[in-house]
Amino acid sequence: MKMKGMRVLMFVENVFEDMELLYPYYRLIEEGAEVVVAGPEAGTVYKGKNGYPFRSTAAIADQQAKDFDLLVIAGGFAPDKLRRDPKVLELTREIHEAGKVVAHVCHAGWIPISAGIMKGFTCTSTPGIKDDLINAGATWVDEEVVVDRNQVSSRKPDDLPAFCRAIIDLATK
Repeated sequence: MKMKGMRVLMFVENVFEDMELLYPYYRLIEEGAEVVVAGPEAGTVYKGKNGYPFRSTAAIADQQAKDFDLLVIAGGFAPDKLRRDPKVLELTREIHEAGKVVAHVCHAGWIPISAGIMKGFTCTSTPGIKDDLINAGATWVDEEVVVDRNQVSSRKPDDLPAFCRAIIDLATK
């Protein structure tokens, strides 16, 4: 229960990568964290790209960065929709600027890119957004998990065990 008393924010929208939302969600709860999964609307069922449903526990618009210890962003194509929401970008930027952990996997890097927080960071992602990260000023590497200061990044669902270990280690330092 390394994360007892910690609050984690996650985002959800249709076409999220099922495993990239669910694996960290349950793993961080298992470590004692309270995980809030915020979507455009509270209590709405969103469907993953593989069809798994997930009901949001809160609305993005109602969240405040100061209420969370870290942010974990799942991939899929949901981040492309979510990064158009100014509140998502504000929360991401404020959590990052407070020095709290911002973790992103696969296509989730789109949100930190749009939040303007990738310049000067080394990270990884799916190769599909490699150029986007480089153009945002990041150094991209092909590794299962990368930790650079307060950011944790991974490439794909197969990397989730290393991704979650890195999040837990960094958040509990």
